[in-house]
Amino acid sequence: MSSTITAHTGATSLLRFATAGSVDDGKSTLVGRLLHDSKSVLADQLEAVEHASRNRGQEAPDLALLTDGLRAEREQGITIDVAYRYFATPRRRFILADTPGHVQYTRNMVTGASTAELAVVLVDARNGVVEQTRRHAAVAALLRVPQVVLAVNKMDLAGYAEPVFAAIAEEFTTYAASLGIPEVTAIPISALAGDNVVAPSATMDWYGGPTVLEHLETVPVIADPSADPGRFPVQYVIRPQTPEHPDYRGYAGQIASGVLRVGDAVTVLPSGRTSTIEGIEALGRAVDAAWAPQSVTVRLADDLDISRGDLIAPTATVPAASQDIEATICHVADRPLRPGDRVLLKHTTRTVKAIVKDIPSRLMLDDLSQHPAPGELVANDIGRITVRTAEPLALDAYADSRRTGSFLLIDPADGTTLTAGMAGTAFAAAAETAPAAAADDEGWDF
Repeated sequence: MSSTITAHTGATSLLRFATAGSVDDGKSTLVGRLLHDSKSVLADQLEAVEHASRNRGQEAPDLALLTDGLRAEREQGITIDVAYRYFATPRRRFILADTPGHVQYTRNMVTGASTAELAVVLVDARNGVVEQTRRHAAVAALLRVPQVVLAVNKMDLAGYAEPVFAAIAEEFTTYAASLGIPEVTAIPISALAGDNVVAPSATMDWYGGPTVLEHLETVPVIADPSADPGRFPVQYVIRPQTPEHPDYRGYAGQIASGVLRVGDAVTVLPSGRTSTIEGIEALGRAVDAAWAPQSVTVRLADDLDISRGDLIAPTATVPAASQDIEATICHVADRPLRPGDRVLLKHTTRTVKAIVKDIPSRLMLDDLSQHPAPGELVANDIGRITVRTAEPLALDAYADSRRTGSFLLIDPADGTTLTAGMAGTAFAAAAETAPAAAADDEGWDF
């Protein structure tokens, strides 16, 4: 990889992370403690929290109110929606998604964790690993979140006992390994008292590891972009047709993965036409190479018929295009998904008609078994589906690329998002596919 790429990625230090865990494990309190103790709370925000806490009869400010912003959340003392927070320390910038713990909000956790590079899973030290803990660990594994932190919270209510922490850490790590999560960092904390969140705990001298913030600041998250195949979904075709640029034709978009270089032989999908990268422009200037997630304009040596939704990829690593997609999905809409449903499938910048051909199984997250032929998937269900698209799509396996292996199913009638999909088998074993139902007409028979 060139020194230019190394210098750029080294200068970028942004971590996207999500919190998850069972109800009342203290996720929002942990987030509030992180923001408060890292001096990332504005004075008026803290004053509003203190005022709201006093109105509820609490002497100390309830730091959970820094993230539980919805009125229903404050009244019930739970997290319902995904709360995004942006903060920074001298060492790193952060985008934090505080996700709900209730079973009925599993789809919200999928939304928050889908772009996360790290997941913090909280466990109440008094309760240990419960079903919802396993569910959230499974979702993190399903979404291929690269790093997982186990925060054993409320250690103050467990007497700061090392054996309690050790037993929970061992149980969770064993379960995570069965999901394919390669490494878990376990940290004993008290979010309410602040132990091991930002500052080291004075009452747990038996623990010699990092605090939560120290780990977040130092965990390696910058991957080598040249290790991934280049993928460039075209978002916009630039044709100024001015006297200064009468023949200019550029293709603008955001590089989804990998590196593009001037001189690379490339293939355009779905047409299969080939050309060579003649030029790359980033931030208004010509560059020799660009990498994910930069937004650039690419010029090709040949005048090809390319439009929004086409994919430009190095010929040496071009993905296979297909109309038949097998995937693991999380259904997010209140309307059930059934075989035969006509949908729109959105992949990167391309949207095509599609038909749900089959739903072979639903994943039971409590024991990771496959329930065969469920007939439909309802909100918060995770299952396997097969889809037939009207036009070929170039999807990578989600296990290889979270960006180009993901897609959405959309209701063509009103534009509602129905399903978040992950191409390939993810961690779940592929179920046997039943014979596909016959497609109906009205332009959806393909």
